[in-house]
Amino acid sequence: MGTASAAGWAWAVAGFTCLVLTYADLSGYRLDQPELWTSLDYFAFEFELGRYYALNAFAGVAIALGASVVRTTSSAGILAVLGLLGLWPIALTGHAAGALDHDIAVNSQAFHLVGTSVWLGGLVALLYAAPFLGNLSTAVRRYSALAFWCFALVAFSSLLNSVIRVEAWSLLVSPYGAVLLAKVAILATLMLAGGAQRKQVAAKLDAGDTKAFRWLGISEAAIMAVAMGLGVALGRMAPPTGYDLQPVNTVESLVYFSMPKPLDWPGGWITTWRPDALWLPIAAVAVTWYLMAVVRLRRRGDQWSHGRTAAWLLGWALLTWATSGAPGVYGKIMFSMHMVQHMTVATAVPVFLALAGPVTLILRSTSARKDGSRGVREWVLTALHSPYMQILSHPLVSAALFIVSLIAFYYSGVFEWSLRSHSGHVFMVAHFLLVGYLFANCVVGVDPGPTRPAYPMRVLLTMVVFAYHSLFSVSLMSADNILATSWFKLVQAPWVESLADDQRLGASIGWALGEYPLAIIFGALIWQWFRHDRAEQRRLDRKADRDGDSERAAYNEYLKALQSHHDARDPD
Repeated sequence: MGTASAAGWAWAVAGFTCLVLTYADLSGYRLDQPELWTSLDYFAFEFELGRYYALNAFAGVAIALGASVVRTTSSAGILAVLGLLGLWPIALTGHAAGALDHDIAVNSQAFHLVGTSVWLGGLVALLYAAPFLGNLSTAVRRYSALAFWCFALVAFSSLLNSVIRVEAWSLLVSPYGAVLLAKVAILATLMLAGGAQRKQVAAKLDAGDTKAFRWLGISEAAIMAVAMGLGVALGRMAPPTGYDLQPVNTVESLVYFSMPKPLDWPGGWITTWRPDALWLPIAAVAVTWYLMAVVRLRRRGDQWSHGRTAAWLLGWALLTWATSGAPGVYGKIMFSMHMVQHMTVATAVPVFLALAGPVTLILRSTSARKDGSRGVREWVLTALHSPYMQILSHPLVSAALFIVSLIAFYYSGVFEWSLRSHSGHVFMVAHFLLVGYLFANCVVGVDPGPTRPAYPMRVLLTMVVFAYHSLFSVSLMSADNILATSWFKLVQAPWVESLADDQRLGASIGWALGEYPLAIIFGALIWQWFRHDRAEQRRLDRKADRDGDSERAAYNEYLKALQSHHDARDPD
């Protein structure tokens, strides 16, 4: 952790250096000119690009300070996640952040940064920690598997970004294309050769030879640094199409894509698609993992409910439609379609995901580690038993979060921020998905973790939460003020005649779409309640068979004693 703190300070210094040099490059000031330093704070706080670089530097400071005080494995894990989140401002400043398709480019850049950081950072950390590890060969094998997934992430993000920046194969003969191909070739060669070499090195480590791993790690890190340098070079080069110089209108610059055609029913709701480069890959990975885990269970002879699998697939399909389908395309232009997206993400998707039992599947399909380290299973159990999760998953807390989030989001500047900013949009989807899942899991979830109330209380809690949601929608129908007025006036489509009518339509949709998640929840509650009562009855029957129904016999004797006492006191 001391070394991690030093790395955090190095991160902060590098981030501050990027801030200064970027401002010098844009302003034309030399480093020795006083004007550069006196106006640097204005760039860092008033300009979007400057704020991103400042956030990056402050992220390094936060990691450095956190690592200097953290001394537990769980806290170190949280700090590692925060470190990955600290890469987000870099994704917003990178060469992928163009005008059109800005959101897709930023998402691909974020995936790229996470993959390369974990890949290279994990290798450097492993080289540093090698002398202190009791079983280096096991760590190398585990890192090799992690490096493979990092390579897959880097390859996917590179392909996605290349499609956006280079519009035709013939343009790869340009200087930009040459640098891009060189980077791809280095990463591909590094992965293929590195993966094979690590297998051989792991075998040598079993025999006690550590020099081979040290030389492999150093050479691999050096080659990766060259590939990252090529990525920096790409950031300083214009793509061969002159993509960034193409004029865009106001709406395109705000929503990152061309104005769609008028939304018709039902064709447009089904055929309108624009892939979300963040949630679509996440959904694909989640579905692939779930199906692979189910297959693993069945191969060893264990059963898994088809209903749970169907719920998982349906949940992620709905999320994909809400973010990449018609609600994702029209949600920034029409409040009514935004409400369709919100209700789908916050109420429908979490119910299906909670019914799928993903935590149970992780625990059943993942082997426990016996060497004291933490894998996926161990981290999941740590999270389940953490005091923070115990608080957040409490029925009253999760219900309060669900209700308060609705008011805080729409009746503050957060709603308009989610429309204007890609970061705000990502935060909106992630937040409502998490809050909705916490509530759905405590009501109809099948996973271990929260202490769920009795079934009558679950029904009451569900009715209160959805009644409040309906009250919010009804109040919005009669509201005179338009939410995020300035934004919707800027992006108002010609075929949206009235913002007030569209908002009333959105409120009506919000009220109506609350009914089918409610029906699903009540259906699941009735089924679970019925199964619980049947299981309880079978348990009592087995107990009665074992002890000759002693409880009923004791109760009958108690009634006879009461009757005898009553007869003795009142002989008439």
